[in-house]
Amino acid sequence: MLQIDIKSDIEIAQDAKLKPIKKIVSKLGLSEDDIELYGKYKAKLTYETIEGLKKNKDGKVILVTSINPTPAGEGKSTVTVGLGDALTKLGKKALIAIREPSLGPTMGIKGGATGGGYAQVLPMEEINLHFTGDFHAITTANNALAALIDNHIHQGNEMQIDTRRIVWKRSLDLNDRALRQVVVGLGGPSQGVPREDGFDITVASEIMAVLCLATDLLDLKRRLSQMVVAYNLHKEPVTVKDLGVEGALTLLLKDALRPNIVQTIEHTPAFVHGGPFANIAHGCNSVMATNAAIKLADYIVTEGGFGADLGAEKFLHIKTRAANFKPEAVVIVATIRALKMHGGQKKADLHMENIKALQGGLQNLQKHIETIQAFGLPYVVAINRFVSDTNEEVMELMNWCKKHEYPVALTDVWAKGGEGGIELAEKLLEVINKSEGQFNYLYSLDLPIDEKIRRIVQKVYGGKDVEFSGKAMKQLADFERFGWGQLPVCMAKTQYSLSDDPQQLGRPENFTIHVRELKPKIGAGFIVALTGDVMTMPGLPKKPAANLMDVDECGKAKGLF
Repeated sequence: MLQIDIKSDIEIAQDAKLKPIKKIVSKLGLSEDDIELYGKYKAKLTYETIEGLKKNKDGKVILVTSINPTPAGEGKSTVTVGLGDALTKLGKKALIAIREPSLGPTMGIKGGATGGGYAQVLPMEEINLHFTGDFHAITTANNALAALIDNHIHQGNEMQIDTRRIVWKRSLDLNDRALRQVVVGLGGPSQGVPREDGFDITVASEIMAVLCLATDLLDLKRRLSQMVVAYNLHKEPVTVKDLGVEGALTLLLKDALRPNIVQTIEHTPAFVHGGPFANIAHGCNSVMATNAAIKLADYIVTEGGFGADLGAEKFLHIKTRAANFKPEAVVIVATIRALKMHGGQKKADLHMENIKALQGGLQNLQKHIETIQAFGLPYVVAINRFVSDTNEEVMELMNWCKKHEYPVALTDVWAKGGEGGIELAEKLLEVINKSEGQFNYLYSLDLPIDEKIRRIVQKVYGGKDVEFSGKAMKQLADFERFGWGQLPVCMAKTQYSLSDDPQQLGRPENFTIHVRELKPKIGAGFIVALTGDVMTMPGLPKKPAANLMDVDECGKAKGLF
């Protein structure tokens, strides 16, 4: 049997020839004076440049989403990068805008977030590790606030903070289950006031969401000031503004707020900035990066985390409202491997042809298509091809889409880069040019919080109803009383299922979503609804990806992805 030597993502990335970032930004009409260099291949936009872009005309935003993810892989980030490269090959002025990777999944099980194969953003190793230090700045600001809260209590507690009702947690950009619940302040009066505490992963910190939704430095400071950190002895909210430390937090974040610019293997410009998870936060890159991209390119390819039930729903309900733009079209990524898992086939058998399992999994894809249709947006189904896909399976999926008149394109960007995304890019341009759709929200901000949640459950997940715990019911009443009722909702839910049970694959029906707790993220500008057993501090798997990582004597990374 012929042995085919397939390079790994990191080998492909390390073999690629990068261009100086100064040359990359020149494609966007920018000069060296418009950026601050972070080495030879990374840069940040300056605030002066961002301000000067406001006079430019707007480009068209394309959102890339997917079916519910499975361990089989969907390749949403890979398709995002490949589509940007394909549009560039077609002569379009394109720019990619995606999130920064978190060290939690990078060193855990999911891997990095720079795409894959020949559709990657570079320098891959640096982006997947410390990059320009944005996440470290967010972690520092988060923990500075935690220290300031405990110091306020230790120094007399002028705000009468109830130490049993502090909602602000410390953070760390790693998966560490041992830190979910901790006790701080032990050791006597000089060491602080003992109390229960805990850690969130940095991407779940409200400061991450605030940074990604802020439109400028002043808006960042305003949002930081509104963050609720605790409740006082009268059960009234205590904010950052009450503590008077929003200026210090803004100072720590002033550089992290500026978008990072890098390049793809094919030298398409790419903004990589911000990184909230979509299962516990809103799952989109920063508003600052997206708004700058809109003014710099004709076509902006961006993504929402996980499936359309999470990242796309939050992108459309939360981010577009904060950033004040409307997307032009949506790409829904699906793989035959993942669809077969949704249809009941085991992961170990995915290399075997199984038309019946594929047909069974198509209901998951159909629900996500219906969701995007409900928003009134044109779309294309992108079949991200794997080498194990048989021609019969590919034809089955293509014919199903054509039978239902769903626009569809086959992509092979992992192996072929932008060339493998030409069919998708052409189909996308076709649906954009033909579109007479009207983007609309699935809920009004005037609706009560519980009704917004119900709309999402019924219209996006396809569920029957919502059940609120006693604690959540009380919080609903409190939040309305505090004047938070007109905020959008950010659902914290498993990414693996349309329901809140990760075991229910495909398209479950007649299910009820269980909301156990609500969290006010007033600085970010939304209310988080915690469902199922979703946690804000993940744990590591039995065999973390970190076990495979190393570095040689010259500092060259190995085993990163």
